[in-house]
Amino acid sequence: MSKKPIENVMAELRRGVEEIIPEEELIVRLKGDRPLRVKVGFDPTAPDLHLGHTVVVNKMRQFQDFGHEIIFVIGDFTGMIGDPSGKRATRPPLSRDEIEQNAVTYREQVFKILDPKKTRIEFNSVWGNELGAEGLIRLAARYTVARILERDDFSKRYRNGEPIAIHEFLYPLMQGYDSVALEADVELGGTDQKFNLLVGRELQKQYGQKPQIVLTMPLLEGLDGVQKMSKSLDNYVGITEPPEEMFGKLMSISDDLMWRYFELLSLRKISELEQLKIDAAEGMNPRDIKFMLASEIVERFHSRSDARNAKKEFVNRFQKGGMPAKIVEKVIKGSGEEMPIAKVIKEAGLVASTSEALRMLEQGAVRIDGERVTDRDRKIGIGNAGIFQVGKRRFARIRVT
Repeated sequence: MSKKPIENVMAELRRGVEEIIPEEELIVRLKGDRPLRVKVGFDPTAPDLHLGHTVVVNKMRQFQDFGHEIIFVIGDFTGMIGDPSGKRATRPPLSRDEIEQNAVTYREQVFKILDPKKTRIEFNSVWGNELGAEGLIRLAARYTVARILERDDFSKRYRNGEPIAIHEFLYPLMQGYDSVALEADVELGGTDQKFNLLVGRELQKQYGQKPQIVLTMPLLEGLDGVQKMSKSLDNYVGITEPPEEMFGKLMSISDDLMWRYFELLSLRKISELEQLKIDAAEGMNPRDIKFMLASEIVERFHSRSDARNAKKEFVNRFQKGGMPAKIVEKVIKGSGEEMPIAKVIKEAGLVASTSEALRMLEQGAVRIDGERVTDRDRKIGIGNAGIFQVGKRRFARIRVT
């Protein structure tokens, strides 16, 4: 455990945190004579994580650096229910194969932040399956429908006459039971998880355990600085994206949002961030500070040399107007004699959908061999090839066959 004064430890642990429930109890336990069991759970619902997911993991890393026991729970059992938090409709449960495949990817990705030698990985199917039908009934008897309906998302769906499946009520109970099974001292989660985390506290009391301290982290804003980071909103930075793409996206954020990202994503000490703010106030170019943020994050998920090269690539492409040194080549198989340009750039992976392609064309954000294209109805003839650019960062050498 850390030998730092408790005031210094708490200053780091409070950084970026929305709520600590109750904070006084956390201070008491930090002064104790054993490492705390600090738990976070992720349902392996998608194969790739983005930076928004890492906000909680970064806080886990702080606890780890202070000498506490980190327990990363992979929700292979709860993933079959599907977390209803913030959802307006029942989520389809994942198959066992999907869960197992995604779980492998999650482990690889979180170990870019956490020390694998000091991290305990647990699958909640171990105790979830042991419960059995009788155990599940006994667990369900410990909570009332009235209490479950206190959750904002459930109450809204109930008032609006939207269906709520019975198994969705089990989700907060099973997440709470994870804390009982692990005898957790602290559980971390996003602000949207607060209800579930508090259920864990309540269940621990009922099972005769000391209730865990709940620590909630804010939801990270996406690149637009307005809505939360989400793949569906296309405002995200995936942690498996190529270094150049990751670097360029981070350099695109506003100067104000940069400080938010430093607070929630950087592992730099508070004192370093305070000094950077002083430097900015005294005239340091925000671009140079942003270089530091982008380099730190690219290095974390790739390597130091990748970060250096990504910075050089950015300077070349954005500040000198050059194209990237390496351009991906794509061969698109067409039908007939020509193919709509929107379909070509979608098939090449430069946009996520045809509607996004049309929007980018309308905005003048599409170029072929350096020439701007705005005609939505333009066709690309079979056998044609060229360097296609969408936005500032997406390039491909496309040949239609």
